[in-house]
Amino acid sequence: MKRARRCSRANAYGVARFAASLLVSLAISFSFVFAALQANTATSAQAQREIDALIAGLGASGCRFERNGSWYDAATAEAHLRKKYEYLRKRDMADTAELFIERAASRSSMSGQAYRVSCGKDAPVESATWFERKLVEIRRAAGR
Repeated sequence: MKRARRCSRANAYGVARFAASLLVSLAISFSFVFAALQANTATSAQAQREIDALIAGLGASGCRFERNGSWYDAATAEAHLRKKYEYLRKRDMADTAELFIERAASRSSMSGQAYRVSCGKDAPVESATWFERKLVEIRRAAGR
């Protein structure tokens, strides 16, 4: 009888130690996951600011925007790209400014035809080139 009590106490002690170590492991894992989520949130906020600045930069540029063979003013182009960005953002497909340029601001998703931007009397350039240059300016102004 005494031996049975000792065994059950030993088993209870072992189970308690196991449960405690499991809880510590879970707490550590949770803290790593939480830290990773916070890092992604910060990156997403930065990317969103850059993407908003890219789109607003086109809207304020006075440049013309060619889409599927037709030229549009900057305000119309800005509205179009905001819609495309919202579509991609809802699907987590524009996590960085570079992905936004590649997936939304470079070419028509319908025809596959490259977009172009023409500013003043300058020759038209592919919009990907225009947005990449603009992104460099934005980052330089932000000290990155």
